Amino acid sequence: MADKTNTIFRALDRKASAITEFTMRQYRTKISTWVVLITGLVVISLLMLFYVDAMQRDFEAIDNDGDSVDSDGDLYPDGQERLYGTDAFSALSHPGLFDPPIPPDDPEKWINEDDFDWDESPTGTRTVSVGYDDDGDCRTDSRTSSQKDTNDNGIECDIELSLSLTGDFRYDQDNFVDEDPDDEAYAKEALHRASILGIGKLGFVFIISIFIPLFMATGLIRDEMSSGTMHYMLTKPIARTEVFFYRVIGYLGIVWPYLIILTLISAIVTGFAGPGDSLFRFSEFGIWLAILFAAMMATLVYGMLFCFLGVMWRYGIILAIPFAAWELGMALLSMGVPESPILRFSVIGWALIIVDSASMIVWPDMTLLIYSGFSVETTDSLGFEREELIGTDPLQYFYATPGLGDMSPFLSMIIATVVLLIQATALLFIGGALFKGKEIE
Repeated sequence: MADKTNTIFRALDRKASAITEFTMRQYRTKISTWVVLITGLVVISLLMLFYVDAMQRDFEAIDNDGDSVDSDGDLYPDGQERLYGTDAFSALSHPGLFDPPIPPDDPEKWINEDDFDWDESPTGTRTVSVGYDDDGDCRTDSRTSSQKDTNDNGIECDIELSLSLTGDFRYDQDNFVDEDPDDEAYAKEALHRASILGIGKLGFVFIISIFIPLFMATGLIRDEMSSGTMHYMLTKPIARTEVFFYRVIGYLGIVWPYLIILTLISAIVTGFAGPGDSLFRFSEFGIWLAILFAAMMATLVYGMLFCFLGVMWRYGIILAIPFAAWELGMALLSMGVPESPILRFSVIGWALIIVDSASMIVWPDMTLLIYSGFSVETTDSLGFEREELIGTDPLQYFYATPGLGDMSPFLSMIIATVVLLIQATALLFIGGALFKGKEIE
């Protein structure tokens, strides 16, 4: 009995490997395959060029709080006068009158003098982040304790930035604290993260994952049925559902290594070109692995779906195009309304949950980073007003929570993966059943 069982499994292995190897060899020799793969490479390369260009740009340093201005014309910036406790609006009061006299600062010193240095900690139902007085113009001895704690939270010279579980945001700062962040540092960090999410979601999980199956998987069965070569595959005792499955496996044998190479190149580029003091941003390999995994799951499901549509009709690609348009709408909706129930009726909606879950794990400070970009005060002739920093809008657009309620990101990722596998399995059996009833030309 053991020998017979081994013989059966050897026969199945031989049939599976024969059809899979034939499919891979067939696709490797097709010019259309290389056109599709090279087109995908060009698309990702262009997106990466835009990313590298953004990282090489110089962003204008803006004096958000106006303390580089010399209001009284005594050559001392207002920030320096506030630091030493002199009157910024009187030319007869400045640090140059001290003994010994203190020379005036270059006004450039008082632009981008602070940075976002959040110390994040959960407190009950709110996440509180504290920003500190980097330049010292709040901690100066000339100020009283009440002047150093104008937000009345018991901590001198801080910012309280909090986000409740219901999404209620509060920004409350003591005077002269983190009021002028480094615009360039924030812009590059925000654009770096937004670029990874944008390239990953729209570039890999949508464009590549739907474009390649559209042109490579739709004809997996249909082309062989039309050309008559399917007769040769069915001469051996093998179920048509197995042929359907092994053909898809052969297609994945070309597509998945291609995705791995493309993702690895992208991760290396963003790792070296990304902002920061370190030579390479190793911590972000996690988000790229999630993007790769989501793209692999998407190409699996789309491959099954488009192969099924190809079996259904000779011109299955015409049926696939409206579905691709639907998935594009769902991809865009997922970035604006990730909790929308309609997303559960798409492939892309579940695939992007994997990326969103990973982004919460890799970048736990993402929400606070976005809100801090909206929380900068700028000064003008009318007083203070809110103004967002460069990079805040794209970061807010591409970042989203998984949209599965209060589940942990790990659980959301597992659920999304299971749903995608169920979709692929269902399409396998439906496609196989349809294939059984088709007459080979």
